[in-house]
Amino acid sequence: MKKININSIHSVALIIALQLLGACNSDIKNENSKAPEQKSEPVYKNRHLMTKSEQDSLTPEMVLQEFIEGNKRFTSGNVTQREHSAQVRKVVTGGQFPKAMVLSCVDSRVPVEDVFDQGLGDVFVGRVAGNFVNTDLLGSMEFACKVAGAKLIIVMGHQHCGAIKGAIDDVHLGNLTAMLANIKPAVAMSQDFEGEKSSQNEAYVKTVNKNNIRHTIAQIRSKSKILKDMEISREVKIVGAYYSLLTGQLEFVE
Repeated sequence: MKKININSIHSVALIIALQLLGACNSDIKNENSKAPEQKSEPVYKNRHLMTKSEQDSLTPEMVLQEFIEGNKRFTSGNVTQREHSAQVRKVVTGGQFPKAMVLSCVDSRVPVEDVFDQGLGDVFVGRVAGNFVNTDLLGSMEFACKVAGAKLIIVMGHQHCGAIKGAIDDVHLGNLTAMLANIKPAVAMSQDFEGEKSSQNEAYVKTVNKNNIRHTIAQIRSKSKILKDMEISREVKIVGAYYSLLTGQLEFVE
């Protein structure tokens, strides 16, 4: 009977153990060498309210670019974290120095401050179905820009706007009839559209919507000498934007 060498068995066991230990260390090393996942952090945290000196330092172009970047944060989900409760107290005691005035539709699916990732005290907001202007809204814009120092006016329409569709369909219903008359010029501006001119045709509705934005901007310039002169002197900038409910993105309208 062959005699088993105990020392040889111990040597083999030691070699196997060292190999297993080396493999484990290699796995740990490889795991540790992996780059940690980068978590998306908000651009600002607890951002303070605008001051008069900060507002004065802004140009209309700077504000527009900030709002464009804000919309990118909104669509990516990388929005600013804010302490609204603390900001409310500051708004009351410290005054307001907004950067812009946004004229939007009343549609509940268009949260204006969120769309541009702005907080309390950053934006004057005027809302009416179909985002057209009248004397009251023009006066509000003049206050926002001439008195309170806002540098930018954005006229913002949006996808699937019921007011636009109502104007296309020539809806008659109480006070809605007179309200929709303010949008009818945009329907007339869209007569060269090639295709079905119907509220069921999304492409046509978008064309009328954009023309409504253009018409509103033209009305601001023609009916407010104050704002027109401020635009000419580059104190303010007036732009149009079309908001997509599906993507949250803005398409600027020339």
